Amino acid sequence: MTPGDLVSGTARPGRLRGSQARLSDALLGGQDHYQDDREVLRRLLEIAPDAQLMAREQREWLVRVVRHLAAERGIDQFLDLGSGLPAEENTHQVAQRHRPGAEVVYVDHDPVVQVHGRAVLEENEHTHITGADLTDPGATLGDPVVYRHLDFERPVAVLLCAVMHHVESLDRALYIVRSYVDQLPTGSYLVLTHHYEPPDDPPRQALAHTLDAEFDGTCLRTVHRSRAEIASFFTGLDLLAPGLAYLHDWWPDGPRMKPLTDLNLMTLGGVALKP
Repeated sequence: MTPGDLVSGTARPGRLRGSQARLSDALLGGQDHYQDDREVLRRLLEIAPDAQLMAREQREWLVRVVRHLAAERGIDQFLDLGSGLPAEENTHQVAQRHRPGAEVVYVDHDPVVQVHGRAVLEENEHTHITGADLTDPGATLGDPVVYRHLDFERPVAVLLCAVMHHVESLDRALYIVRSYVDQLPTGSYLVLTHHYEPPDDPPRQALAHTLDAEFDGTCLRTVHRSRAEIASFFTGLDLLAPGLAYLHDWWPDGPRMKPLTDLNLMTLGGVALKP
C-alpha cells in the first residue's frame, strides 16, 4: 500500500480515527464497529445527513449488478476487491443464489474484515477471503487464495465498489484498475463505483469539497472526480447500458419510492465488458 494513496485507517494527529470497513458497517446498521468509527459517522452525518441511505443504495446496486452478471451473463467467478465487513446480501450470497457453485474471492487488507469474513464463510466451500493489498495488483493476483480458486482462463467479474475514490492520485488509481483489467480474459467484467463532482452544480460541488477537506487524513478520505475522469477507468471496455450512470438509474427493480438526495447525484457506477 502506498502511503497517501489509499486510506489505511490511520489518521493524522488531531483528526478523526476509524476504519473504512467498520465505518461502512456502521453506515449499513451493523454491529462490528467501535467508538472511533461512530465518531467519524457522527461527523459525516452532520455534513451529509443522507449518508446511510446512500450506503444502502450502494448495496442495492451491487445486488442488482451481481444478480445480472450471474443470472443473465453467465458469470460464475467474482473477485470483490475492498469488500469490507460481511453485511446483508453479500456478493457470494447473490451470485450463488442465481448460479450455484459460483466462486467468490473477497480481498480486504483490514484484519478485522478477515477475521469476521473467515468466521462467516467457514462452511461455504465456494467463497474465500484474503488479506492481500488491492493496491498491489500483481501481489493480489498472485495471492494463493486468488489463483487457487479463480480460473483466469475463463471470464471473471472484478468488483471495485466505492474503492478507487480513496486513491488520491488519478494516475495511480488508473494504473491499479488497468493492471487488473489487463489480466482478465475476454468476456470478463469490471464493476466500479466512484464519488462524483457534478459540473455546474455549485451546492453539490461545495459539498464534495467539504467532504474531501473535512476527512482528509482519516479513514473516509475521498476524492470526488469528474465524469470524464471516472469514465477513464473503463477505457477499452464496453459499458453495459445505461452506461456510466447514477446508481438509482442502473436498472432499478421498480419505481422509485424515496426522494433523491444530494449524495444520489454524487456517485456514478458502471459495469463494462472486456471485449
